Amino acid sequence: MLEAAGVEFQTIDAPLDEEAAKAGLTDRRPRDIALELARLKAASIGVAPGLLVLGSDQTLERADGSLLSKPQSREEALDQLRSLSGRTHQLHCAAAIAEDGDVKWEATESVALTVRPLGEAFLADYLEREYEAVRWSVGGYRIEGMGVQLFERIEGGHFAILGMPLLPVLAYLRERGVLSR
Repeated sequence: MLEAAGVEFQTIDAPLDEEAAKAGLTDRRPRDIALELARLKAASIGVAPGLLVLGSDQTLERADGSLLSKPQSREEALDQLRSLSGRTHQLHCAAAIAEDGDVKWEATESVALTVRPLGEAFLADYLEREYEAVRWSVGGYRIEGMGVQLFERIEGGHFAILGMPLLPVLAYLRERGVLSR
């Protein structure tokens, strides 16, 4: 997304045990978990003074408030899709920007995604075609692929679904003079 938006950046893997960090956040709301993980990622990167570090994360919250994780198998992906069928769930997306290890800016965005009632034949075909692409995706779907067929309604920002509240990030980068106004 940043590349398509014309933003120069370098990718650095955050030295953060995300699963351990999540385990310590179980008392928080799903939206707050996404924000805290984004903060931790951004603050964990040690770079040259004055450079901005962007961290982002997402959580997927079922209608009952429970969180989904990345499916560990094809059967688990199928179970996740079945649990979302005919229901609305929330995707919470967060970004944080740190400078010199301190978070200076943050934003969150939530999207309501209503999955149409899914038939077993569709699910079998969908996973046959898409499993390799969605096996690392929470909820077992990618909206930018065949996964768009899962939905009857989406309320919220497209970029948040893809993984980042991009428009607020770009606004902050303009504010900081990284991007021209």
